Amino acid sequence: MEALLAAELPEGDGWQYEPKWDGFRCLARRDGGEVTLTSRSGKPLARYFPEVVELLRSVKDRDFLLDGELIIPVGDVLSFEALQLRLHPAESRVRKLAKETPAELMLFDLLEAGDQHLTSLALAERRAALERFFARNAVPGLHLSPATRDRDTAIGWLKHSGGALDGVVAKRVDLDYRPGERAMIKVKQQRTADCVVGGFRYAEKKRQVGSLLLGLYDEHGLLHHVGFTSAIPALERPALTSKLEALIASPGFTGNAPGGPSRWSSERTGQWEPLKPKLVVEVRYDQVTGRRFRHGAGFLRWRPDKAPKDCTFDQLAPELSPSELKEFLN
Repeated sequence: MEALLAAELPEGDGWQYEPKWDGFRCLARRDGGEVTLTSRSGKPLARYFPEVVELLRSVKDRDFLLDGELIIPVGDVLSFEALQLRLHPAESRVRKLAKETPAELMLFDLLEAGDQHLTSLALAERRAALERFFARNAVPGLHLSPATRDRDTAIGWLKHSGGALDGVVAKRVDLDYRPGERAMIKVKQQRTADCVVGGFRYAEKKRQVGSLLLGLYDEHGLLHHVGFTSAIPALERPALTSKLEALIASPGFTGNAPGGPSRWSSERTGQWEPLKPKLVVEVRYDQVTGRRFRHGAGFLRWRPDKAPKDCTFDQLAPELSPSELKEFLN
């Protein structure tokens, strides 16, 4: 099942609300001694997360199909970047990372248990079966994602999102499991930040600005690349391109800069033009991971009244720490 993005959580009876974790969606199947992990796109994940395979082999039940999310706590945060690093071709590298930063599995649905196929059951029945499964099989590294029918509680979770939480999902308690359908509602917390334009990229086929590269200052006065926005109205691009070209000057970013080795798939890492740190733009973002915007930011407005040096990291929502994770699960 997939989710349809909405602006607000639905109200009324018959809804169950759950945190939407910022990890890798995963279907986990055990068939006797064989364990498989499958991504939402159908790609096998077991070779990248051998510790989760062993975790599922250690539980009492021997035949099941679970729907959940792979997550990795690293230090004081849950790290999406650590998950991405696991998608490595070298088995030795994967095994090393599995020991250093073991992944865990967050459960939110049970689709098969023994010879029972549960997808035709209502969510309320599947949730009850999942809770019984977890009570029998709770081991370190396996988590039961919280669920509530209280909208105010869900709104409280939504306020935590933007870091390791991807938002909140609403599901009908009377609905069966519908794979491939957008049968859930997803709401993300939208936040804003004032960022320095530290560089730009040209569009692929025109000598016009394609995206603005965004930066924030750290406590040492270094300007770090934190993301990009390409939501620039087409009619404004010619004049904006001329304005940006007049500001081209190295180095642009004095801290972390774009164009180096990266596993961020949401932005091209080709040629970019550095700018004098003169322009400030207000953008809308949803998540922060590793002190970067997880997705492309939305352009809101220019901020000529804002001093570039005032655009600092303390604007950003903090990431969720493992201690906060425990609070969610207790």
